[in-house]
Amino acid sequence: MNTGSRIYMEELQREDFENEIGDIYLSNVLSDSGVKANVHSTASGSVHELLECPVCTNSMFPPIHQCPNGHTLCSSCKVRVHNYCPTCCQELGNIRCLALEKVAESLELPCKYQRTGCSRIFPYYAKFKHELSCKFRPYGCPYAGSECLVNGDIPMLVSHLENDHKVDMHEGSTFNHRYVKSNPHEVENATWMLTVFKCYGEHFCLHFEAFLLGAAPVYMAFLRFMGEDEEAKKFSYSLEVGGNGRKLIWQGMPRSIREGHRKVRDGHDGLIIHQNMALFFSGGDGQELKLRVTGRIWKEQ
Repeated sequence: MNTGSRIYMEELQREDFENEIGDIYLSNVLSDSGVKANVHSTASGSVHELLECPVCTNSMFPPIHQCPNGHTLCSSCKVRVHNYCPTCCQELGNIRCLALEKVAESLELPCKYQRTGCSRIFPYYAKFKHELSCKFRPYGCPYAGSECLVNGDIPMLVSHLENDHKVDMHEGSTFNHRYVKSNPHEVENATWMLTVFKCYGEHFCLHFEAFLLGAAPVYMAFLRFMGEDEEAKKFSYSLEVGGNGRKLIWQGMPRSIREGHRKVRDGHDGLIIHQNMALFFSGGDGQELKLRVTGRIWKEQ
């Protein structure tokens, strides 16, 4: 047998050995836990528990480490526990749990947002990536101007905005808002959510912000859709502000609340009014800002 053939045969033998070890490892664990199941059963909760890091409780991905006594943990937590097993206090060293990594390759698991509507099943190592963008994952609170950490579905967030943030609720596809500021020359980074609109069976958030665009003080109004981006693209909206015989009009599509309000603002995706123009719209001596923002939402055919 030549050298190339011998190396190839050794690789096949090593792969078969790892597969066999993985099956034995899984069989022993399931047997010890009193679970009778096929070693290749993809829906076993016991197997999923084996792949849960005991420190951070997240799913483990290669490299999966183990101590001399067989306790496992993820690579991130290996650093956090200063290379000592949190279960038996043995020094971890650099031992990989190759058998458990092999078992993980054979698993297929449902998305963790199954209860909220996702019916898809993924190979173990693809599941985490999907969950980062799953459309059934909870939404973050869209309230601007605070670091609110509340998460939930749309009905829950609408109730949260009304009851906890005291945001005005409005039914209908047209709106008319008046913004007044006694000292318009003091422009700081400030955000307001003026209203949540309900129309066409959906909810929309109207934002108004004051900030510095470079060195120039500006005001900006824009709309966000409470739902996914593909649904947001079914709608359009227009905003209008003016006075003294002048008018600015903006038309665009609302952005999903999956995108933070700061990202929309920094992308200048809305009606931007420079302070000098805003004061001109306000009339008078420029000592008070009076802006009336009107708008309309419609569904694209």
